[in-house]
This record gives sequence, structure tokens and C-alpha cells, in this order.
Amino acid sequence: MTRTIAFMVTTAAALPGCINVSAPDKPIEINLNINVTQEVVYRLDGEAKSLIQQNPGIF
Repeated sequence: MTRTIAFMVTTAAALPGCINVSAPDKPIEINLNINVTQEVVYRLDGEAKSLIQQNPGIF
């Protein structure tokens, strides 16, 4: 028991008494290079396709 207490006292004495936490001088910069691509796939019903071909000015 006394060995444990002595060990704890010597270990505590070896540690620094104060811990400083400070902000960095420059802001933290995070560069993200993101490439977003989107592919749109559509299918027309046969009737709709023929209706559009028959009436090209519909749109």
C-alpha cells in the first residue's frame, strides 16, 4: 500500500502542473476538391414518343 502511494506521489510530481490550450495563430484551412457529376436517364413510352414526333411544336 505504501509503495502504491509513493509511486503515485512520484508520478504526480513528474507531471507538469498546468496544461495550456490555445488557438492557432492562423485559421485552419480545409481544401476539399469535390467533383459532382449527375447522369439523367429517361425513357419515353412509345405513344408519347410518337406524339412528340407528330407534334414537334408541342414543347
